[in-house]
Amino acid sequence: MVKSAINYIIILALVLGVYFLYDKQIGAIPLLLLSFYLFYLGIKKMRDIKNSK
Repeated sequence: MVKSAINYIIILALVLGVYFLYDKQIGAIPLLLLSFYLFYLGIKKMRDIKNSK
């Protein structure tokens, strides 16, 4: 439960970063970090599914 809360906090912080930095035309930086983080979570989930079989 703590891990999912941390994941939600990180994702929320990055989305808020996009919201506030978009007007300054540097909103792509948090979007890039968000995509890396979601890619990492997806790979981790796939690895857990593969190892559970």
